[in-house]
Amino acid sequence: MNVHILQHVPFEGIGSMEHWLRARSANISSTRFFEPWTLPDVSSMDLIIAMGGPMSVNDEAELPWLVAEKEFIRAAIQQGVPVLGICLGAQLIASALGACVYAGRQREIGWFDITAVPNTGHTFHFPPATTVFHWHGETFDLPAGAVHLARSAACEHQAFQIGANVIGLQFHLETSPASADAIITHCRNELIEDTFVQSEATLRSMAPAAYARINALMGDVLDYLTLPGLNRGRRALMTPALPETTAG
Repeated sequence: MNVHILQHVPFEGIGSMEHWLRARSANISSTRFFEPWTLPDVSSMDLIIAMGGPMSVNDEAELPWLVAEKEFIRAAIQQGVPVLGICLGAQLIASALGACVYAGRQREIGWFDITAVPNTGHTFHFPPATTVFHWHGETFDLPAGAVHLARSAACEHQAFQIGANVIGLQFHLETSPASADAIITHCRNELIEDTFVQSEATLRSMAPAAYARINALMGDVLDYLTLPGLNRGRRALMTPALPETTAG
């Protein structure tokens, strides 16, 4: 399995997904946009994972690589390559498919519940309610053809799916104690306590079992996107034709 990671800042890596990928002997490659970068041939990939970052998908003038990244994501979706977007990565999928990304009503940083949106058909199903790790200030409209999978009290669009092989998550299921420490260390200036912004002490007090639970759910999402028995055999949920739009 060839897996390509789109990484936007050094301190937001793949967290618990590395163990999942290594356990399956995946060939892992990366484009690190904070270094000299190139993008691979989309058709050579079995899975693309777009990670988070503190920038906005709308910062194309300051970060022109965003244009190329959105084009890459759109091409992957068009060719049926499974794509997983996490936080900024989910916003990049939405933007690449013509949806608007904008500031949310309020920032959401910390451990807060998401609730599943009931739907029928062969989509990924989240638990009815589960506590996950959030760190975001922007949100997005659902792209055309997307199925809404989860919401939270602070943010309506927390997860979506397009076709059989594209999932966007506004929250972080890959977070480990080490990756939580990294983002807290680099972004603690954002921890201005509010209704949905927890203190550093609260963030650091989370029990190991909470990380194990979200990491297991992350594994379920990855299984869904990559295992033939769960996904590739269900071609009734093929990726729909994308609208005629360009990234950005």
